Amino acid sequence: MKKSILYGHLAAAGAYLIFGVNVVVCRDIASADALPPIVLFALRAGGATLLFWLLSLFIPREKVPPRDLLRIAGAGILGVFLPQITFLHGIALTTPVDLTIVNTTTPILTMFVAAIFLREPITWKKAIGVAVSFGGILWLILQSVVLGGGASETQSLGLVYCFANSTVFALYLGTCRPVISRYSVVTTMKWMFLISLLLSIPFVLPQLADTRWTALGTRQWWEVVFVIIFSTFVAYFLVPYGQQRIRPTLVSMYGYLQPIVAISIAISTGMDRLTLTKVVAALLVFAGVYIVNQSRAAGEARNNNL
Repeated sequence: MKKSILYGHLAAAGAYLIFGVNVVVCRDIASADALPPIVLFALRAGGATLLFWLLSLFIPREKVPPRDLLRIAGAGILGVFLPQITFLHGIALTTPVDLTIVNTTTPILTMFVAAIFLREPITWKKAIGVAVSFGGILWLILQSVVLGGGASETQSLGLVYCFANSTVFALYLGTCRPVISRYSVVTTMKWMFLISLLLSIPFVLPQLADTRWTALGTRQWWEVVFVIIFSTFVAYFLVPYGQQRIRPTLVSMYGYLQPIVAISIAISTGMDRLTLTKVVAALLVFAGVYIVNQSRAAGEARNNNL
């Protein structure tokens, strides 16, 4: 394996390991009911913008023409603004296990997005696999309505946010590689986060009155620091670094590390627990992903034999 490809795999693995920890950390921050999701996003985007622009001072400057700047803006919306907003709303309304079960669909969603743009045929086996995975998500949502009591509507809405998060990030992985690969990671990230931060300002200002800064404890302030530095700056450096070196579907496949890390931490700390409903949903989602991957593997084997 070439060094660049190896580094791409390591970068993708590192990013999703951080994302797994991030699920639990953000859930703990949300439990304080102090920071509205859009305010926490602004802290993340503002911190990452500052760090990436500072880092850009130490590397050769790259000129980005207006046409590519528009493309990078689109990548910022799909890869930063929308995924983080939907994630932060979703984690405030769901448990870490529920969120990671739904996010497991990101690889197959990425595969379908890439298929649309790369004209890869969609087989019956792939369609069946997607249907099985979506069945698991639907089961989780319906059970949250039945078992959730008075909070069932918000729990279900949280799962919808989680699925929206998976969808927009799959769109980012499947469509933005060309412009991401054209420039250095620092150049693309500094513009993506700056644009995302500017987009958030009209939504942040009305929410500042509802922000209870003093309600955050010392632990949660350290968690905010972790989210800004590691979950945002480091992880979002690693994702495009991996995108530049390995295929989008391979990057997204490392997303399977996220539920392993998040569920292990959440259960070990008592933040969440496994139930029969969650186990059934997870089995359906993973079964669907397995069917889709088997179809892809068979297709690649046939192409290699031609």
